[in-house]
Amino acid sequence: MNNLQQLFQLVQQGQARLTEIQTQLASKTVTASSGGGLVKVVADGQGRIREIKIDPSVVDPSDTEMLEDLLQAAVSEVQARARQLYEEEISRMAGGLAPFNLGGLFGGL
Repeated sequence: MNNLQQLFQLVQQGQARLTEIQTQLASKTVTASSGGGLVKVVADGQGRIREIKIDPSVVDPSDTEMLEDLLQAAVSEVQARARQLYEEEISRMAGGLAPFNLGGLFGGL
């Protein structure tokens, strides 16, 4: 029974740490650009887009497809960077659980 209580406490600590990590990630930012910096996207550590900057030279009403492609590339890259940041933080958290073999308990986060 003592082991079950320890496991329960460990899970509670993990949940508290996950909440803390999510709060921290919301305050961190990642940046990506495309077109040699003509389009820049900033997202928080949770992948939410916070800012988009577009160089006026790429705003051509006759070629919106190029601007769309640049935006898509920058957004995809910034979200990938946010996902990587999230995974690094989760890995650090899971590393603190090393004494216990919890398998894939945190794999779905």
